[in-house]
Amino acid sequence: MRNWILRWIASTVALLILTLVLPQFGLGIHLDTAHPLMLVVGVLALGLANTIIRPIIMFFVWPINCLTFGLLGFVINALLFWLVGNADMFYKGLSLGFRVDHTTSGFYAALIAPVAMGIISGIINYLFKDRNDRDNQ
Repeated sequence: MRNWILRWIASTVALLILTLVLPQFGLGIHLDTAHPLMLVVGVLALGLANTIIRPIIMFFVWPINCLTFGLLGFVINALLFWLVGNADMFYKGLSLGFRVDHTTSGFYAALIAPVAMGIISGIINYLFKDRNDRDNQ
């Protein structure tokens, strides 16, 4: 049980870091300062989108994904990240702690953020993993 809570916290910290760092490079992802604790719910929404919606989309586009040598998977990740980041478009007043712009810089942010989020949360998970779990691998 402790393992999934640690992963959730690591993903939330990774998303917080990205919402603070990426705007410095001109990329269109922003922290919602009115609801910063909603990042926890935002990470849950990202996880549900990647668990439920992504496999369905990947099933239907697998021939194109094979032709592009898997690069379509990055675009689908970016699309899901963008959709979750713009949840207020679908339900007015719903904020998940971060927002992705509707511009080209927002697309680049949505393309870079899932990869960077995976790297950062992977490092955090590795650092806080039990030593016994690390030695048994």
